[in-house]
Amino acid sequence: MYAPFRLTLLAAALTLCLPAAAQDALQPKPPPPKASDKKIEQVEIKGTANAYDPRRDDTATKIVVNSEEITKYGDTNVLDVLKRVPGITVNTGANGRGGEIRMRGLGAGYTQILVNGERAPAGFSMDSLAPDSIERIEVLRAASAEFSTQSVAGTINIILKRSVKNRLRELKLSAQGSSNGYGPNANLQMSDRDGAFSYSISANLAQDRFKFDSLGEERGVDTAGRPNMARSLGLAQDGKFTFFNLSPRLNWTLGQDNVLTSQTFVTANRFDNDIRETSVASLGAPAPYPDLLNAVDNSSRYLREDLSWARKFADGGKLDLKVGVNLGKSTSMTDRSATGLDTGIYVEGRERGVNSTGKYAKTLEKGHTFAFGWDGGVDTRDDLRDETRRLPRQSGLELDQDSEARVKRLAVFAQDEWNITPSWSMYLGARWEGIRTHAEGNTFGAADASSNVWSPIMQTLYKIPGRKGDQVRLALTRTYKAPGLQGLSPRRFTSENNSSTEPDFQGNPNLKPELAFGIDAAYEHYWAEGALVSISASSRKISDFTRTLVYFDGARWISTPSNQDSAVTRSLEIETKFPLKAVMEDAPAVDLRASVNRNWSRVESVPGPYNRLDQQTPLTVNLGVDYKVGQLSTGGSFAYRRGGPVRVSLNQRAYTWPRRDLDVYALWKFDAQRQLRFAVGNVFSEDFQSENTIDDPRIGSQTRNFNFPQGVRYRLTYEFKF
Repeated sequence: MYAPFRLTLLAAALTLCLPAAAQDALQPKPPPPKASDKKIEQVEIKGTANAYDPRRDDTATKIVVNSEEITKYGDTNVLDVLKRVPGITVNTGANGRGGEIRMRGLGAGYTQILVNGERAPAGFSMDSLAPDSIERIEVLRAASAEFSTQSVAGTINIILKRSVKNRLRELKLSAQGSSNGYGPNANLQMSDRDGAFSYSISANLAQDRFKFDSLGEERGVDTAGRPNMARSLGLAQDGKFTFFNLSPRLNWTLGQDNVLTSQTFVTANRFDNDIRETSVASLGAPAPYPDLLNAVDNSSRYLREDLSWARKFADGGKLDLKVGVNLGKSTSMTDRSATGLDTGIYVEGRERGVNSTGKYAKTLEKGHTFAFGWDGGVDTRDDLRDETRRLPRQSGLELDQDSEARVKRLAVFAQDEWNITPSWSMYLGARWEGIRTHAEGNTFGAADASSNVWSPIMQTLYKIPGRKGDQVRLALTRTYKAPGLQGLSPRRFTSENNSSTEPDFQGNPNLKPELAFGIDAAYEHYWAEGALVSISASSRKISDFTRTLVYFDGARWISTPSNQDSAVTRSLEIETKFPLKAVMEDAPAVDLRASVNRNWSRVESVPGPYNRLDQQTPLTVNLGVDYKVGQLSTGGSFAYRRGGPVRVSLNQRAYTWPRRDLDVYALWKFDAQRQLRFAVGNVFSEDFQSENTIDDPRIGSQTRNFNFPQGVRYRLTYEFKF
């Protein structure tokens, strides 16, 4: 593998150098310089045309988004970056922040999100991860034995800054605003070397203030279809979100091919929001609390420290060891007040964990590498909930809950990568994962759950002989989705305005993991430098499918997860990207890209039509263009997400609205040290809308919908190196 790579670089270097040498030979020779005129010249050799491309050359399917693509639009939110990546859909949150990351149209429970190859901790907000602290994003459509196989839809691995540049000092200052809010952002990047020691530091501080009013309605009909409820709803929010990231990386070279690395990630955020929920009934009974005020103050802090050691041996083996610890704390204080209600709710969660990973890889022969390793850890979480009711007239502590949960996990894996022929490569892997969960609290008894999943994996790449740039891929995988801690815990989470559309939530300790058998196939055509056409298809058969059941227990409405029957999901993706010069001679420096994702799914235990899995996004279209001339770089990205009706369960329906997102940017480089970036997001000023319906044969049906306004966002960033 390495010898052809080096020869490719050499050939590219010769290609660059020979035309210059030929031109030099035709020029008249100047007189030889004097000794005093001789200067030492620096020669830089670059390989371009045939450089190694992980997407094209790796046996395992992988899309890599580099740092330049990540920071192109000057985003302050990594979710805005991901929505422009082919095959990924981001469902924006109701207040413009947050959102769910989806691959193949399926949500985060099916899409695995990793940070530096590790699962993001419980409660970690992707909003608090700054794009400038990310080195690259890897999108794995099919599972790999090296990472957890809790990736039914796929894996998104976010790699924090690792590269070290000599004497880098870069500061970015930005401000953004919209009709709903505004906020500043500052980012600092530093790196340097000193002998055997090198370091890189990324720090980010940002704040987002928002204020807007949302409108909705709630309607109901009885079992005969006669209207029996009509309410006008209002939701006014006034808040701010502040976060801080710090990601230092320290490297010590202990000897040749012997490196010790410390990677730290610290994040802290605070979310304050004053929410007023109003309800005016024009038909039927009013809501229990028609004018409810919620003052929310949330804060969280998280620290992760990884110490890793990488050592290469003379016999071709390589050992990677890592030990990590993580600490986290989150607090929430909510004051609820209304006529006849005055409640204070304090919630505190503490998380701590330790983990260890290891991998040993050895090249058995040229183009044949075998590796095995492990991944294990113990995570403990303590939760405390105190509720004090000052109204009704009951003094003291009304509700006091505390619980402790411990999650133990262990995984072992082995994988074999083999270039069987120059045109054919094979990846075989297997991974066993075991998870043990124990939870207990003062309001429920001890609950234990365990799961064991064996995941065989095969991926292959075949480069069609005689057809340069044409290749096909095939992958067979067994993946799964493990139930989360909240879904397993029998602890009850109550809703003040309890109803079929706002039920209490209670976990189910008897939940089993959802198992999925998958097949992926793709055809890829690389027809010019930087030009690609890809057609890929996939299918997943899911057993022990988990869906949320909503029922009335005689006193209150409750939602709880439950294993049901099975589900099937299928996807088709077409992607292309190319520079305009690939189809037009003397074309300007324009790069074009487009992708279309069509998804289908069916839940066996839910009658159709529209019985899609996890409210799957049926269609996503992404279009993009970039243009560069002189000191100016500009471009735009358009994303379309189709909606429609969804049959969630036997008695639950939902409707999602289509969404069109258009983002544009312009970058002006003053010189090598200074540049100015301007970006406009959500150009069409698309709002977020939601609608949910609950049907019950005893009372009829209730429908609740809301419209959350989201304005055009403007962002200006000044970047300079010093």
